[in-house]
Order: sequence, then C-alpha cells, then structure tokens
Amino acid sequence: MHEMSIAVAMVEQVTESPAADGYGTVSAVRLRLGELAGVVADSLRFCFSLACAGTVLDGAELLIDHVPGRARCAPCGAEWATGMPPQLCCPQCDGGRAELVQGRELQVVGLRHTGSGTAAGAAHPAPVQVKES
Repeated sequence: MHEMSIAVAMVEQVTESPAADGYGTVSAVRLRLGELAGVVADSLRFCFSLACAGTVLDGAELLIDHVPGRARCAPCGAEWATGMPPQLCCPQCDGGRAELVQGRELQVVGLRHTGSGTAAGAAHPAPVQVKES
C-alpha cells in the first residue's frame, strides 16, 4: 500500500517544515490530490491517522481538495476532463497527442494550527511539497 509511504512522507515533511514551528499543534493538513495521482483518498486518510500517532500531528485531520484530471490536445488545443479511467484521445479531433494539464497533484498546501502561537486555529500556508519516491 503506497498510501502509507505517502502518509509517512507527508508527516515527516510537515513536521520538518518551518510552517509547523511556533504555531502550536497542527490540527489539520490540507492536501491537493489529483484524480490521476494513483492515490486512494480513503486509504490515505487511514494511513495518515496511523502515521500521525506519536507526532505533533497526532489527531490531525487530513483535508483533501480533489483536483479533476484535464488534458489538452497538442494538435488542436482542445481541453477536456479526462475522467477515470482517463480518456486521453482528443474528443474534438481524435488526436492521440494529449498532454495532462492537471490531475496528478499530490501537494500539501496548508496547515491549520491550534494552541500557542500567533492565533489559535489560524490557517497557515505550508511550503511543503510531498514527493513520492
């Protein structure tokens, strides 16, 4: 289950991020998750709760912003929702040279804090990029 390795990487990167320092306990992590990222959201939520245990994120909620897949046809420039499984042939010209323009995102985009720091419950953008190895 690669969702566990993603969850562990998220916890490590958030706890090592300067955005996690000085704002109290992290109560929520906001993630942009693309439809084509190959990640099962429910599995990731479960793994995230396990990975957070015993860390400053213990009990933190994982908030997921789902990003739909979109592609663009190189020859004609048409854009369309890819769906799942992804439709990668252009619906306008039947071209086969599609470029994915969104839907592969897997990025921590914010943290919510409670406790000490600037403001309890304040949302603070986190400059944290989750990279799967």
